[in-house]
Amino acid sequence: MPAPGRHPSHPRHLRIVGDRRADRLRRAAEEPEGEHAVVALCDQRLRGPYTGVDTVLHALLPDAHARWPELVDRHRVELLYGIPELAELIGPGPQQLAFTGPFEERTRFYGAQMIRCMNQGIVTFLTEYARLTTGAGRAPLRLVFEDVHSAEASTQEFVALLVRRSDPGTLRVVVSGAEDGLTAELTETLSRFADTARARPGEADHPDGRAARGPEELVEAYVFADGTGDDPAELAAYEAADAEFVRELHDRRADELAVDASLGTRMGAIPYHRERGADPGGRGREALTEALRISAEIGFSATTVDIGLRGRAVTDPAAHPADFRRFTALAANALVPLHRLDESLALYMDLRRRYTDPNAHMISSYGIAMLYTRFFSPRDHETALAWQNNAVALAALLPDPRERTLRQVFNDNALALIEMHRGNLERGLELIQVGIERLDGMLAPDEWVVHRSQLLYNRTRLLAALGRLDEAYAGFTDLIELDPYYTDYLSERAKISRKRGDFDAALADYERAVAMSPPFPELYYNRGTARLEAGDVEGALADFTYVLEMEPDDMATRMRRAELFLDSGDLTAAEADVTAGLELRPAEPELLCMRGTIALDGGDLEQAGRWLDAALAATPDYPAALVNRAVVHFERGLPQAAVDDLTRVLGLIGDDPDVLLNRGLAHEAAGRPDLALRDFEVALGLPGADAAELRLGRDRCVELLAGV
Repeated sequence: MPAPGRHPSHPRHLRIVGDRRADRLRRAAEEPEGEHAVVALCDQRLRGPYTGVDTVLHALLPDAHARWPELVDRHRVELLYGIPELAELIGPGPQQLAFTGPFEERTRFYGAQMIRCMNQGIVTFLTEYARLTTGAGRAPLRLVFEDVHSAEASTQEFVALLVRRSDPGTLRVVVSGAEDGLTAELTETLSRFADTARARPGEADHPDGRAARGPEELVEAYVFADGTGDDPAELAAYEAADAEFVRELHDRRADELAVDASLGTRMGAIPYHRERGADPGGRGREALTEALRISAEIGFSATTVDIGLRGRAVTDPAAHPADFRRFTALAANALVPLHRLDESLALYMDLRRRYTDPNAHMISSYGIAMLYTRFFSPRDHETALAWQNNAVALAALLPDPRERTLRQVFNDNALALIEMHRGNLERGLELIQVGIERLDGMLAPDEWVVHRSQLLYNRTRLLAALGRLDEAYAGFTDLIELDPYYTDYLSERAKISRKRGDFDAALADYERAVAMSPPFPELYYNRGTARLEAGDVEGALADFTYVLEMEPDDMATRMRRAELFLDSGDLTAAEADVTAGLELRPAEPELLCMRGTIALDGGDLEQAGRWLDAALAATPDYPAALVNRAVVHFERGLPQAAVDDLTRVLGLIGDDPDVLLNRGLAHEAAGRPDLALRDFEVALGLPGADAAELRLGRDRCVELLAGV
């Protein structure tokens, strides 16, 4: 099957490079299927994250909803998640509990990983829609993403996924922008799946056919394009203009946009203008505060970092300490899913240097503790404990009794996580249980609902970790009733059902989770493994295939699918999977071992030995590679080499009946029936042994030794 973006009978995706938007758009219009194009401007200054994605969806959803409402329903969650105003076109979506309460009570935040899942779901929607609308003889749907170099990271990620996953024969993507400014993922994806064309410079364009514009007109044009213009005359006039005139224009534009502004505009253009208006430390700070709240609630990590740092820049830390702390703490938190851990730590330490306020030190101590116990590699739970103990101590000193209790319970919950990581499960459970009782005694039922549900969740996970499965199952059931659209609860309950051997119940929970959530790769992988355990090989293969369509470098899924092909005797498909994996990770020992195993099953002992040697060169103590290489040695008439490898395996994993059986056979082939007999007899005393085969071997060795 041809890979997406490489269909033999269709043009590839296209990247257009040029210095000016007008030149690039002219080049895009030269494409033969131009009449079918949707053109989306993606500069994040317009509507922040998803600028451009929203344009495409506004253009296509009315038709999709009218003709294939079931397609829209399948993807309703991801379509509405970052662009909730699309509900005007397709109706509302389900709401998790986290989005129903006040922002001040929010203790569950999402990040870049959640947005990636949403992006994957939107891409699946668009590829399915394109297949439905593109019939025989019809040109493909064409989506032109312009100004991609100025797009926010979430949009660039979306475009990269769309380019990689879509067949240009049904959905052709044109990525248009300047040479630089693209993320590494988008740059690499375009190099693999798109041709590049350079836009020819054309004459300067003048609106309304005017031959020339005065300086004030040029400045106004730049400002009212929300700073996205690339006309050199506009840029020069803006930079040379009177500062007061420029501030007045920015404020006027912000006032104009504020009427019925979308969430995107409140994250993009409005704070951009207020920062450059007459009162950046007042109205600018307020606009950035609102933008920060929106971005953090949704989980746009890169934008939350950007807004947080911009907010710090316009906020007087002495006059507005609470705002400064909020900008800093939320930016530090959002840096974590971006894997920028040192920058996160630096922001927390900056708060500690600036303030003697207990809140600043409590917030930063908690954040640093979480870095050490959850994210730094290697994890350092003892250092985390020291930082979190500081947060707990500071919470106890807060003057207001209600605030003190809330913060104590919050920080005790974090302390419980660290204790769980340290292996002190009972202590963690005790901390959480006491916290639940304290909040239940102080708060009304509708107060701090999300945080209280998080406490119940953590308690239930600890019960599961302690092996108290009945209590944990009941706990997850209660949580599902409390927050039915938070699908982690369903996945956790499914794990318990699997431990109990109730695969029907587990699969029912996975099915419900899949129907109500964006396409989390882990969810599909887990459902696939559960389907395998229940005997549904076809269903497992479908789940693994979808995961790899979304994330080709998911090595756990690639290995499981390769194993599935291998077990079914489809060596060609298994080899294709492993080869694809090795293209992404050429030194991955599991893939090298699997490649050797496939060659071994195909009877190519020479190739099998080479691949297994390579796996062991990468990881010398890799039991599976040693076992399979021992088989190669045995088949090539080298029983002593097989014995050596199997002896190493037993030293790594302890006595194993299958390994002892194989070593016994190798000893027997090497003319050492006494050693073989010893291995067979030890293996017979172990659970799971192949008793029939071992007895045959034992009887042969006894006869040989009797004849000596």
